[in-house]
Amino acid sequence: MEEQPSTKKKKPVNKGYDFNIEKIPKLFRNRYFVIAFIFAIWVAFFDRNSVVDQFKLQKTLEDLDEKKSYFEREIGKVKRDSRELFSEDGAIETFARERYYMKKSNEDVFVIVEE
Repeated sequence: MEEQPSTKKKKPVNKGYDFNIEKIPKLFRNRYFVIAFIFAIWVAFFDRNSVVDQFKLQKTLEDLDEKKSYFEREIGKVKRDSRELFSEDGAIETFARERYYMKKSNEDVFVIVEE
């Protein structure tokens, strides 16, 4: 009697691993996909221009834009005040009295604060 060849499928050799490589989805066994995935993770989190850094820079840019608009408004106010100051003769004296409470030597200044 001759021995017939076994019809059982041979198990793949694990080479010392406790898991079967065949159980991993085919997409994750593709070396190009794995390299592209690792590259994407590296760029997103560890690179100098990472996504996290880009969000931080965007927030900083928005804050700086708000400050820029504030200072542009303040510059406009100062320019308007300077035009008023230097356009009239008595304007400098009025400006000093109103803003800095300056007075002549024989005058008293009373400041009334409205609540």
